[in-house]
Amino acid sequence: MTEAHLLHELVAVAATRSPSSPALSAAGVALRYGELSDAIGRCAGGLLGLGVGRGERVAIWLDKRFEMVISCFAAPAAGGVFVPINPLLKPEQVGYILRDCAVRVLITSPERLALLSQVLPVCPELRSIVVTGDDVGVAATAHAAVASWGSLLAAPARAGHRVIDTDVVAILYTSGSTGRPKGVVLSHRNMVAGAKSVASYLGNHADDTLLAALPLSFDAGFSQLTTAFHAGARVELLNYLLPRDVLKALEREHVTGLTAVPPLYIQLAQLEWPASINGTLRYFANTGGRMPRDTLAKLRQRVPGAKPYLMYGLTEAFRSTYLPPEEVDRRPDSIGKAIPNAEILVLRDDGSECGPDEPGELVHRGALVGMGYWNDAEKTAERYRPLPPGIGGREHALQLPEIAVYSGDTVRRDAEGFLYFVGRRDEMIKTSGYRVSPTEVEEMLYATGQVGECAAFGVEHPVLGQAIQVVATSAGGATRLDPAALLDACRQRMPAYMVPAGIHVVAGPLPRNPNGKIDRKLLASQWAELPRTAEVGAF
Repeated sequence: MTEAHLLHELVAVAATRSPSSPALSAAGVALRYGELSDAIGRCAGGLLGLGVGRGERVAIWLDKRFEMVISCFAAPAAGGVFVPINPLLKPEQVGYILRDCAVRVLITSPERLALLSQVLPVCPELRSIVVTGDDVGVAATAHAAVASWGSLLAAPARAGHRVIDTDVVAILYTSGSTGRPKGVVLSHRNMVAGAKSVASYLGNHADDTLLAALPLSFDAGFSQLTTAFHAGARVELLNYLLPRDVLKALEREHVTGLTAVPPLYIQLAQLEWPASINGTLRYFANTGGRMPRDTLAKLRQRVPGAKPYLMYGLTEAFRSTYLPPEEVDRRPDSIGKAIPNAEILVLRDDGSECGPDEPGELVHRGALVGMGYWNDAEKTAERYRPLPPGIGGREHALQLPEIAVYSGDTVRRDAEGFLYFVGRRDEMIKTSGYRVSPTEVEEMLYATGQVGECAAFGVEHPVLGQAIQVVATSAGGATRLDPAALLDACRQRMPAYMVPAGIHVVAGPLPRNPNGKIDRKLLASQWAELPRTAEVGAF
């Protein structure tokens, strides 16, 4: 095998080429490509021994560690589908994902499994649970057997189910505008084509060391694995607590490539960087929102030898654009042009192409376009739509439709073909590199029993990109809503990035729009006129 067509073949090809080269490292321990390929094969055999069928889902709820990576590639090697779950999610959110895509096998740690005691009884499709380590330490649940990681890898080798590159390989969950997370379905072709495309413009090679600072449940985070494995490079897995930990890893591991989101870069730019990093870091890449100009300038001062790559992407199509480093000084606000093997269109509402500097919707076509949202026909039809004839490479005589991703983002293209982000068309909140649904925040607030009505929206923030603000009313009765108590309840129920930065209490009812829905836009504009002492929170 000389070229990968399926996700797990990225590792197999690299192992054939250079089995003794380091593939993964973490906390001073390294795993070579030959060892990683062998572990993936043994894990795949173990999953088949548990009865994983073709296309069945294997969820992994772990932090960044060897077992996480092995599982994500072993599930496809067995012919299944991997579902990486953000380690920051709370048990109720994990349970929703397990139910939504009918997960058959869950791989997690003993500590995380203990948190799911109230969730697992309502996940009837779950058959097996694998815990890291050699000692199970917990009894089987009523409907799922529990096995150890060691026993999984000790199972006899088995041939995986036959799959092709258009088959499903992964479901990545991202917050949806209707409140519940949406499962973005990706194929082997999507992920392999993405790896080859990104590695080509970043110039990744076998001597690179990439730092995995982003969660592997993110498309951009997982991309650090796929691009590195395609190039035969090494990935350093990092679970950091403080931004300074990232700098220490960059220095200690002689990292050559770093991809992160603006909030982390903003924090890193405020620190003093060890001088040795400038001698090893070849590039730093931004994704998940616009890089502030001041932050970009400071980073370039810290590491003048590193090339900056400003990128734009969406989970539904992985990565869409990048700005070549040589263009950064001339157009620092641009998101660049289409990545290799993709075409980016700017369309009007009627489907026709916009002229230079005319705002329109960013539409992505090509091999990276995903397969829709899991079990959500309405949202899939809204975001994944056929291209009109005569647009892009679509000839009028072609009979079969081509599905493209309509991003929901408004952009403009200048006369030289460079794209600029204008704004979002929906109400999604982009905070700390995450896309957060205001409805999901509101549902969790209602679940506390403390609010009568509430509305969540994003407001501009110099570090987070956007901060989550809430306007709420009391649940009724004589007891007035206590914002501090509600925030405490939020911290118990929500990941840190989803906790509101501020809560403003008003008398009800909240204003409605013509459709009878709570008017978030009006509330946001009213809130903007309030003094910042009017709410409890981080402002």
